[in-house]
Amino acid sequence: MEQAWIMGFAGGLMIGLAAAVYLLVNGRIMGASGILGGLVDGSGRSTAAERIAFILGLVVVPALLQRTIWPAETHITGNLAAIIAAGLLVGVGTRLANGCTSGHGVCGISRLSLRGIVATVFYLIAGGVSVLIFKHLLGVV
Repeated sequence: MEQAWIMGFAGGLMIGLAAAVYLLVNGRIMGASGILGGLVDGSGRSTAAERIAFILGLVVVPALLQRTIWPAETHITGNLAAIIAAGLLVGVGTRLANGCTSGHGVCGISRLSLRGIVATVFYLIAGGVSVLIFKHLLGVV
């Protein structure tokens, strides 16, 4: 039986729980790009330890779970240039939208924020168009 939906469901629950806890504990919205951006531009110096812990948790916990409890098959491309370009485009997109999918998609929609809903709709459209172009038309990934 295909269990990929269970992993997606569990991941969604964990992201939602993390967003709720972050809001309750810190009184701020959990947007990964804003948390990282505060470290990069220096505006988050007063909360640097909390920001670093959050970013490390985003990287370390999934890596540990994937290697120990929940090994998962990924379908990421081996094309390093495409991976780098995708990362840069995501970074530019989060700056243009003043936030990322965790800020707009998870926290914005749950607060019925029109800005969050509109940004999430455009994220989804841009993702679909990107797959259509880069995978199906150009065959790059």
